[in-house]
Amino acid sequence: MHLPPIPAALERLGPLDADRIADLRPYLESVPDPRSRRGRWYSLTAILLVCACAAARGAKSIEELAEFGERATNSLLASHGVRHHPPGWRRSPRPVTLGRVLQALDGDALDRAVGAYLADRHRITASADVPGARSRQVIAVDGKTLKGSARVDRPRRHLLSAVTHDRVATTAQVEVGAKTNEVRHFKPLLAPLDLAGTVVTFDALHSVKANITWLVETK
Repeated sequence: MHLPPIPAALERLGPLDADRIADLRPYLESVPDPRSRRGRWYSLTAILLVCACAAARGAKSIEELAEFGERATNSLLASHGVRHHPPGWRRSPRPVTLGRVLQALDGDALDRAVGAYLADRHRITASADVPGARSRQVIAVDGKTLKGSARVDRPRRHLLSAVTHDRVATTAQVEVGAKTNEVRHFKPLLAPLDLAGTVVTFDALHSVKANITWLVETK
């Protein structure tokens, strides 16, 4: 089976302390499970938590995600919600299981969940740095093509992201088919974010009347 690349949302967790991954649970529970109810052994949240922990520790492929799970201790797997297998030991999902689930997953929903977590974490950290003060948040909207993401059967992956200026944190991200399609993803990218009092920067590509009007008058 040809395994898909890992979701771009998981790659955003690279700088995160792996010990904090459990904090992701309530956010990941919002991601819809694409599988039939029949035959499920692992919950989607458990699968995503194991993958997130592996990604935070440097995993870059489905095989590396699975290898991390195979090496993980029973206590770590238990903390992520991985169920017992008979006769009582825990086994992390195999590469084919991870590949099938991640390929069917709603990537935008996962991006929103991870983005919401990182945005909340950024706000908490910023508040701790300046107690009692509310600094103006600045977010940059920027597109980039993922290096090394091209395959024989598909072009390189292109992402549009909303990134904070001060502490670099990706608060929202969507995947687009090509760079020329960024403009129509501007609103879906920023719509879930609380932008009250926020300065948003972007390049001339997004300086179209519809986007500017929506950003100033609606958001």
